[in-house]
Amino acid sequence: MKVKVMKEKCLGCGMCVGINSDVFSFDDDGLAKADSDKINDENKDQVEEAKNSCPVGAIEEEN
Repeated sequence: MKVKVMKEKCLGCGMCVGINSDVFSFDDDGLAKADSDKINDENKDQVEEAKNSCPVGAIEEEN
């Protein structure tokens, strides 16, 4: 599983960072970013929850 935060949609609310701060963090602009290399079997459900919880749909799954 790989995810990407669409910067043009992100509000920087921190919902995703609050759900999983290993995968999601803030960049220098205060917007969220994702490190897909840190997604594993144990946190995959949290990543999915973060994706579904984003109020503006800024987290998208990559192929």
